Amino acid sequence: MNIQRDPGPQLGTQHSVGKALPHESATLHVTGTAAYTDDLPELTGTLHGALGLASIAHGRVVRMELDAVRAYPGVIAVIMASDIPGANNCGVVIHDEPILADHDIQFYGQPLFAVAARSHDAARRAARLAKIEYESLPAILEMDEAIAAQSWVLPPADMKRGDAVAALASAPRRLSGFAKVGGQEHFYLEGQVAFAVPRPDDSMHVYCSTQHPTEMQHLVAQALGWRSHQVSVECRRLGGGFGGKESQSGQWACLAALLAWQTGHPVKLRLDRDDDMTATGKRHPFQCHWEAGFDDTGLLHGLKLELASNCGFSADLSGPVNDRALCHLDNAYYLDAVAIRSLRCKTNTVSATAFRGFGGPQGMFMIESIMDEVARHLGLDPLSVRLRNLYGAGARGVTHYGMQVEDNILPQLLEQLVESSAYHARRKAIATFNANNAVIKRGLALTPVKFGISFNATLFNQAGAVVMVYADGTVLVTHGGTEMGQGLYTKIRQIVAEVFGLPVTDIRFTSTDTSRVPNTSATAASSGADINGQAVHAAAMTVRGRLAELAAQIAHCQPDDVIFADGRVYAPDFSEDFADLTRRAYAARVQLWSDGYYRTPKIHWDPATRTGRPFFYFAYGAAVSEVAIDTLTGEMKLLRADILHDVGRSINPALDTGQIEGGFIQGMGWLTSEELCWQQHGAHRGRLNTHAPSTYKIPTGFDVPDIFNVALFEGENLEESIYRSKAVGEPPLMLALSVFFAVRDAVAAACGPNSRPPLTAPATPEAILRAIAAGQERA
Repeated sequence: MNIQRDPGPQLGTQHSVGKALPHESATLHVTGTAAYTDDLPELTGTLHGALGLASIAHGRVVRMELDAVRAYPGVIAVIMASDIPGANNCGVVIHDEPILADHDIQFYGQPLFAVAARSHDAARRAARLAKIEYESLPAILEMDEAIAAQSWVLPPADMKRGDAVAALASAPRRLSGFAKVGGQEHFYLEGQVAFAVPRPDDSMHVYCSTQHPTEMQHLVAQALGWRSHQVSVECRRLGGGFGGKESQSGQWACLAALLAWQTGHPVKLRLDRDDDMTATGKRHPFQCHWEAGFDDTGLLHGLKLELASNCGFSADLSGPVNDRALCHLDNAYYLDAVAIRSLRCKTNTVSATAFRGFGGPQGMFMIESIMDEVARHLGLDPLSVRLRNLYGAGARGVTHYGMQVEDNILPQLLEQLVESSAYHARRKAIATFNANNAVIKRGLALTPVKFGISFNATLFNQAGAVVMVYADGTVLVTHGGTEMGQGLYTKIRQIVAEVFGLPVTDIRFTSTDTSRVPNTSATAASSGADINGQAVHAAAMTVRGRLAELAAQIAHCQPDDVIFADGRVYAPDFSEDFADLTRRAYAARVQLWSDGYYRTPKIHWDPATRTGRPFFYFAYGAAVSEVAIDTLTGEMKLLRADILHDVGRSINPALDTGQIEGGFIQGMGWLTSEELCWQQHGAHRGRLNTHAPSTYKIPTGFDVPDIFNVALFEGENLEESIYRSKAVGEPPLMLALSVFFAVRDAVAAACGPNSRPPLTAPATPEAILRAIAAGQERA
């Protein structure tokens, strides 16, 4: 078989890759006709599920009386932990998370039982009729409480390079400090939902709003006591995920399937917003005690840190999240001698889980806090300290986990952004403004981003796909990635169109389905387009190679002489519509479909020593943010943001720009307004009080700055990624660190020269006022 090499863009032809094409479902989105899981037609006899949730943070169930629940009109079934025929587990790494709690209650809002009724309303009303008696036990809610009790979901871990203690002892200057950043609610537009349909011969098809269909397949099969080939999971699109539908969708898929198995009816389980926010995991809050040694220029000599995270009651993905935080604690900076102790705290709160950046943002927050503290201690512009510590060449280009940074473009990127944003002129102007204004203070900050691309778990760096060309020249594609609004399907549509030289309208998709492509990886870690795009490309190139051989036979030339472009196939003295050639191929019994497979090269990781090359490449970027704060009210406004971000050779500049803008604003919300508050006292201690948009404040359109300059850094991926592009899902979120440190800059201006205000994230108005008061008191 002669499989053609993809020569990339050819002069004189029209191309799809590199064009700012609209999202493949854009029209469906804006007209309200895009079908999500909850929009699927309900089959005859469909029942609706609801949950009974625990109302204490920690304790035991003494008595659970469900007679009134079962007797409520319309109720068909009620299930408890004892009714689960297989494994009562939805923990994906460690089996420490029950689908339904049996006797032990570990967080306020933990599911205890599930109801299936003829209507959604009946199921919810019935679930509230349960009479439950508890024996309450002391609850741990905060990291400091867990550390004092040595309460861990996983044992503490260490990562180090060099002799940090000796480096600190010999450093010209030393400084210690504390940094803390809160969690974050995913707040996807579509809540958690699953629709389970029983099928003949002990099989089940589950429509699920999930980022990881294969994991849902495994969990459902285990819960039913079945094997994987008895369960299929399908997802055409989901209304946002951000990591919250990677592992967390498993519990609801299992419950829908268990109710369907119990009743023999299709069952839809859809969480309302309050239950969703109460019973699903968030971004991990982190805190850090640190000690740094450095010289008069701010160059770090040694660093020692105790990094703790609130993991909630179970492990979930806390192991890899914390490991990624360790691997991203350097961000853009060379750490010569560093010792990190990582504490994975177990508390009586809902289990923390994956969230856009997966520990990377929290690790970067800590090192950026240290850079800011060192600069303020020395009376320097924080930008100068950041530039002083950047990765360099040779030995200064090796990370603290042993990976050589081979593609560092940050020096050029930062130089370009400093000039385009007029950073130095604005720094002077802000100093003048602050000197003349007692109440309103402005702040400015520039922060870089270096983010590694690949899954922590090496096995997930693989993907499969199937490309089918029909006799009329149209193409149908299926792969393992899920479309959650990020434009994955659109980019892959462009890749297939590029391979065959077709308009994108000739390319369509089937739903992501475990019965079509098995053993899929989660659409996460920013790698959706990278790995699925390569798998689809491989499949498409195989089919194109077969068509090229046929065309070469007809034209009496070599297959490499055949060109696919503009909906036609060209060879010397030969030109034919693509559809005409596919009809010929079908008549000649040429196989017009193929599977494709991709595994990310070069990566390796030793979990015991925490060393290796965990990432295929790095994505880079930087942002300059300017803010104003009201020192009397704590109100903050982002006035301007300038972003320069690296996406390699963009497959779709419009989608990439949208991801950068959206990620930046979401990151700004995490760091400034989105505050998770648990009840600390009384009978409802441990209850999440911020369980609705009335009390939990995500950014809105009014929070977008009036001046918002976003540019793509010109260049291409040095590694052989799909069309030399780079991932863009997660890295932009960390650009928002510039907003937080601009706020801190403004707070420092209110406190006096060289102040180090103790501002924690999120920098809400209350936090800003507290930091100003504390900073002025220190001054």
